Amino acid sequence: MDREDRRFKVVGRAAGSNNAGRFERHERVQVDDGWTPDDDLPVLRTQTAIEVPRKVITYNSSPDLPFDRSINPYRGCEHGCVYCFARPSHAYLGLSPGLDFETRLVARPDAPEVLKRELAAKSYRVAPIAIGTNTDPYQPIERAHEIMRACLQVLSETGHPVAIVTKGALIERDIDILADMARRGLVRVGISVTTLDARLSRLMEPRAPAPARRLQVVRALSGAGVPVRIMAAPLIPALTDPELEDILKAGRDAGARHASWIMLRLPREVSPLVQDWLARHYPDRSERIMARLREMHGGKEYDATWHRRMRGEGPYAEIIARRFDVAVKRLGLGLRAPPMRCDLFRPPVKETAQLSLF
Repeated sequence: MDREDRRFKVVGRAAGSNNAGRFERHERVQVDDGWTPDDDLPVLRTQTAIEVPRKVITYNSSPDLPFDRSINPYRGCEHGCVYCFARPSHAYLGLSPGLDFETRLVARPDAPEVLKRELAAKSYRVAPIAIGTNTDPYQPIERAHEIMRACLQVLSETGHPVAIVTKGALIERDIDILADMARRGLVRVGISVTTLDARLSRLMEPRAPAPARRLQVVRALSGAGVPVRIMAAPLIPALTDPELEDILKAGRDAGARHASWIMLRLPREVSPLVQDWLARHYPDRSERIMARLREMHGGKEYDATWHRRMRGEGPYAEIIARRFDVAVKRLGLGLRAPPMRCDLFRPPVKETAQLSLF
């Protein structure tokens, strides 16, 4: 697999490399021979492929997740957050979790019709569907494809509950659907804010909306009656965790009703990508950050054990958890939103040649 960072000029991307995924047997590395100046290289652009899915609802049995099913309208994410725990999933496509993850995307335009078919199955049992738990459904290419909006229309028409997580300001486009679903108790939204520092945000999540813009989204959604959770996620020790209380307060002031937090996770290929990013942008505290993470994971960079993977253990993790609890109580934020309604669900009617009697 060619190294995109050698063949192209990389602008506005967080990953600093494009190493082959863990399932690839070979890797081809281009070496700079000094004959082609960087200024003459073409800019690395985003490419989007189309996938025709057989199924779109993915089920999980993870005991530390509050949902058992999810939908991903896209694979890969142009927001390009360097810390994204979903990056390793790109290796299953034969692509790199590095630059490929944020530049070689996959759209699933048939997802709404497939979703409708799955909801119509006699064996289907309703429970909240989570969207945005792997890659962001409101990343920039949603503006052209509108897959998320079409999926929301299916869920709204069938009275199906949905929980959405996003950084994307494009969610404001769908307030008409979301507000109606909110009135029926069918939706809640989590907005992730990692930092209030616009410069830091641009470095680590280069194509996501700026922090102030995300707070505007919280304000717009809450003003329309949509319940919003402010998510301080991920917290990076010694880099963004000093902002925890400020992030929660900014979210509360914008209208968020609930709050949550997650510590930085470094599964598989994410760890070397983040360490490389820290060495480039924050060499003065890179070792300190990694030492804190290892301290919280028993000496390892990451521990995937249930109930520990998102928070870590030890004194530092306990201090963060205590700070969060105190801030949430002081700000009047809730930890758990009321359950969404499942009793309104009506399966979509299958189209057949048989005419209806009613």
